[in-house]
Amino acid sequence: MKTVKQKEKETFETLKKEFGYTNPMQAPRLVKVVLSSGVGSFKDKKKVDIVKDRLAKISGQKPAIRGAKKSIASFKIRQGDIVGTQVTLRGPRMLGFLDKLLNVALPRTKDFRGLAASSIDEMGNLSIGLKEHTIFPETADEELKDVFGIGVTIVTTAEDKKAARAFFEKLGFPFQREKASGRGKTIGQA
Repeated sequence: MKTVKQKEKETFETLKKEFGYTNPMQAPRLVKVVLSSGVGSFKDKKKVDIVKDRLAKISGQKPAIRGAKKSIASFKIRQGDIVGTQVTLRGPRMLGFLDKLLNVALPRTKDFRGLAASSIDEMGNLSIGLKEHTIFPETADEELKDVFGIGVTIVTTAEDKKAARAFFEKLGFPFQREKASGRGKTIGQA
């Protein structure tokens, strides 16, 4: 089985004809992966510590605390209150996390039918929302009372949506099949 790094090196050869690349530096590359999670009830210090600890186990890197940018009275939030955590992965940690995401975590997701193509933005970045952090093997199953979601943003050097989709498909990201005309169901569904 090829790793993400090996697949990334091969992308120039496979995308060269389709997009007319003449130089390997024109081919899209991975820049960074950003993991973020809100802490929900920010008054509960234990919840903040749990989210920080589990995000550190999943990413292999200590998360940074993010505070509220401004006060919102209706939500009882003051400027600087803790509202979430964030980790930015680059280099070998990024590649290791993507291998784990593609080969372990996404297949463990309940009722997973592929990533939506609309989750790729106009700048060529892919944003994935995971409802449960428990799909990662680092999290213990006996700690199921405090389940939280994780936002994963994969930043690339792709020029547009089409090049980014081709790049992610070459890396092995599972996208949903296009909708069949007429019935409104995806191909392969009953």
